[in-house]
Amino acid sequence: MSETRITALEEQIAHLSRAVDDLSEIVARQENELELATRRLGMLMQREAHREMDGGGSVPLADQRPPHW
Repeated sequence: MSETRITALEEQIAHLSRAVDDLSEIVARQENELELATRRLGMLMQREAHREMDGGGSVPLADQRPPHW
């Protein structure tokens, strides 16, 4: 292989490595954001279930099965 071909391949590998690192950071950040959003959603669902129970409801609507139709 010629020296210019090797240099071009090394540059391409460097660019691809950088792209993989950038994408890895993005995925890690999105995982954290999704985990936080899931935790917050769970807290909101619990809060609403408690609110429904305090309002005199027998079973929280979130726990009821939908109608068959």
